[in-house]
Amino acid sequence: MKRIGIIGVGEIGRALVQGLRGAGSPAPEVFLSPRGARTATELAEGYDGVHVCADNQQAVDCAELVIVAVRRQNRHDALDGLRVDKAEVVVNVMAGVANDDLRSILATDAPLVRAIPLPSVRERRSVTVTYPSHPAVDALFEQLGGALTVATEEAFDVFSALTGTLTTHHAYLAALTSWAAGHGVPAQDAERYVRGLFQAVGHALGDETRTLQQLAADHETLKGNNERIRTTWFDQANASTLDSALDGLLTDLRSMTTSPSG
Repeated sequence: MKRIGIIGVGEIGRALVQGLRGAGSPAPEVFLSPRGARTATELAEGYDGVHVCADNQQAVDCAELVIVAVRRQNRHDALDGLRVDKAEVVVNVMAGVANDDLRSILATDAPLVRAIPLPSVRERRSVTVTYPSHPAVDALFEQLGGALTVATEEAFDVFSALTGTLTTHHAYLAALTSWAAGHGVPAQDAERYVRGLFQAVGHALGDETRTLQQLAADHETLKGNNERIRTTWFDQANASTLDSALDGLLTDLRSMTTSPSG
């Protein structure tokens, strides 16, 4: 695709533009809606081939592939009345909005693909889950770290629920830092160490020859410190609590995607 439109230029829209402009291969022209005007203007001023459109319809008309990245609650305000040609491809990155809902709003026969791009697409190291498979969409996200196409919308919702754990991970690291500070370690030193510790873990995750279970075992010794914390803190009760929280989120996500548009 040589021309991409983005409707809703928030954090994900910004990350997509930054990733595409730094991908190395010839980058597509990008046409941004005026929603998120400040971010859109900054991107247009910072990158060649990035343009701010007068309205959402112009962003659609200029593009071969349109990414819809508005908030769920704003979708009718942003999308009602838009004309989308059936020759275009629409990528739906709105959390909790099924393709049937979006098709009803747009009243189009264009191919619709759901996707879960993460902010790390800006560094082109984020696998993006998509449903259903479409060659143009898969090629787009392969440039940005990889595409993982799932077979059903139910499976897509499972991956969407997994993304809800991201800030919990950050809060966990902040809790570790606070614990160290509570024991007299300067907070700045504690945070620097925790960041380095888990950045190293992140690099280890790049080794896909080992499963996550194997990685855990390889970092653990019998009756060692890591085994002690894993078995006394992240025990079966905590694991079950996590399962319950994810099950609840998944239920809500599926409820949102099956509820009537409105």
